[in-house]
Amino acid sequence: MKSKVGIIFLLVFFLFTINAQASVFEEIFKVKRAEKPETVTTQAQKQDEEAVNLALKLSQAFAQVAKKAGPAVVFVQVEKVVVRKGPAMEPFPFGSPFDFFGEDFFERFFRDRFPRKFRQMGAGSGFIISQDGYIITNNHVVANADKVKVKLADGREFKAKIIGTDPASDVAVLKIDADNLPTLPLGDSDKIQVGEWVLAIGNPFGLTQTVTVGVISAKGRSGMGITDYEDFIQTDAAINPGNSGGPLVNLRGEAIGVNTAIFTRSGGYMGIGFAIPINMVKVIAKQIIEKGKVTRGWLGVVIQDLNEDLAKSFGLDKPEGALVTDVAENSPAQKAGLKPGDIIVEYNGKPVKNVAELRTLVALTPPGTKVKMVVFRKGERKVLEVEIGSQPQSLGIITGQDEFLQKLGLEVKPLTPALAEQLGYGVNEGVVITGVAPGSPAAMAGLRPGMLIEEVNHRRVHNIKEFAEALAPSKKTGRVLFLVRDKEFRRYVSIRLK
Repeated sequence: MKSKVGIIFLLVFFLFTINAQASVFEEIFKVKRAEKPETVTTQAQKQDEEAVNLALKLSQAFAQVAKKAGPAVVFVQVEKVVVRKGPAMEPFPFGSPFDFFGEDFFERFFRDRFPRKFRQMGAGSGFIISQDGYIITNNHVVANADKVKVKLADGREFKAKIIGTDPASDVAVLKIDADNLPTLPLGDSDKIQVGEWVLAIGNPFGLTQTVTVGVISAKGRSGMGITDYEDFIQTDAAINPGNSGGPLVNLRGEAIGVNTAIFTRSGGYMGIGFAIPINMVKVIAKQIIEKGKVTRGWLGVVIQDLNEDLAKSFGLDKPEGALVTDVAENSPAQKAGLKPGDIIVEYNGKPVKNVAELRTLVALTPPGTKVKMVVFRKGERKVLEVEIGSQPQSLGIITGQDEFLQKLGLEVKPLTPALAEQLGYGVNEGVVITGVAPGSPAAMAGLRPGMLIEEVNHRRVHNIKEFAEALAPSKKTGRVLFLVRDKEFRRYVSIRLK
């Protein structure tokens, strides 16, 4: 009996032990099952936190750059007197329908109703590059201005002096009388990369100290028809009217470009903006400050771009380089042995992709500098050394040197073969209008970029030299008569300044 009781006790104890162990195991398993989803959630949270922290760091970087660069960015306000030829000129691109009455008619009957002179206000941006008050902006912001006023980020206002302008690159330098000013360091635009973050700072629509963020969309944009020398940085950082002249800044807080233009069909921002590379601006601004003018390098060649057919016919694998079609006598190019049919593929160690790129590289080379060029000639690459000359005054846009043209609000340049083909004109037919200042006498007379000037004061002109000679009498009289052509249509345009 005692043995049976003992056996029963052992069985009960054994079962109790098993149940206890099962409970423990179950609890352990429950804990383990609970631990797995808890671990996964924690890892996801960590990843989310890391992503947020990274975004916050980038946001903080933008804020720090804006805080650092902002004090050196200025608001530029300009005032100029515009001379109106007569009433109702703007709505009639080919002149007023009352032109047959003559100017005396309007002098007698409309003098009081339509004032000949009025003040026009404009605004833009700029940034300080020296503690003693030198400021970079765009030429088109201050062109023909009678008064320029600069407002700093701290609210102080100064009258500004135009030290010099360069319409060919759209760069201008101002100076204010102040010391210990905040400055914006200048970076190296040759080192920028597509996709790099940038900030555009300026005063769009008069809204001061506005910052927009984007990336560098492309480099080396040319052929836009904005300036004579183009090597633009393209960005999607929002740029609007009033941003012109302001800096494009990298995340190091350095200016890598000067915001200049936008591509738009609405007049506002559409995702494509252009900035002048700061390395180009450095060269031009230095000359303006030290000499009061810009002296460009000159090679002495007529060049054209290559297409695939031309490249193949010359034995090139791809259409890159600048094809020489003519060499000027006694030019640096002729002295170096350059010949028509040569294709310039490298200049001073840099590959040459197209005509615009070569023109900019040559123009920014100081006269007297010896450089090596690689040319492709009859299937072989040859190295030539050339001493760059000084660009003749009769070559290129002459507005920057001609006060009368500035008053007219007109920019002209020679009609090159490439430009003639683009516009549908014949070579040596005249000089082409490349720029017309808004609200200027030239604009009021209906002149527009792309028009061809065939005659000046009844004299036929074929080039810049003849244009300048024919224009000379107008500087005394204040009157000029142009015969202009817009593709197949010709008309006479008379402009009077006095």
